Amino acid sequence: MDQFTVESVLNIIREFVPKDASISVADSEKYIYYQPSKQVDLRIKPGDLISENTATYKALSVRKKIGVQVESNVFGVPYYGLSVPIMDEGNPLGAVTAILPSKPLILPTSFLTIKTDDRWIPLPYDEIMYLEAQNRKTKIQSERVSGFHKMNLSELEFILPSDSFIRVHRSYIVNINYIQEILPDFHSTFLLIMKDNSKIQVSQTYASQFRRALGF
Repeated sequence: MDQFTVESVLNIIREFVPKDASISVADSEKYIYYQPSKQVDLRIKPGDLISENTATYKALSVRKKIGVQVESNVFGVPYYGLSVPIMDEGNPLGAVTAILPSKPLILPTSFLTIKTDDRWIPLPYDEIMYLEAQNRKTKIQSERVSGFHKMNLSELEFILPSDSFIRVHRSYIVNINYIQEILPDFHSTFLLIMKDNSKIQVSQTYASQFRRALGF
């Protein structure tokens, strides 16, 4: 990855990862950036080779996002890694990994409980149309109701099933089952028309991943 790509990735990840997470960026063989946190520091140095059993190695191997507990025999301290590979035409170019002191809170596997003005509503995953980052919270939109969840977009991205939900913008995750139309937009990006006629842009950062996921 060139420096522009690294900076673009970091601008996205810094906004959404938990404050107690360290961040690593790697190409397909070695680490090229590392930002430690006060909570957990793996003492990675740019140029260090990616070793087996790390979260980064596993994300590159399986070619999809993962969350995995890594024992202390790898870096000297245990950590929980949330790693996302950066893909190009099916090949992993590298990975961005959020390094946490422990596994995040796991939500129920079939619904999110959202807060509306005066109540809480359990909303099944298959009813969620899209998620939008707003003021350090996440707006959850369905056809029948909308509300907010306290977890940020990146945390929810690792929880939601990847066969239905896909990140299309630094501020949006969409349920592909609710996409009505995909229109071409400026600079090789796309505009999504959802089933409620709302419009969501697929940003240039996520355009290639979006095309691969939907097979066009």
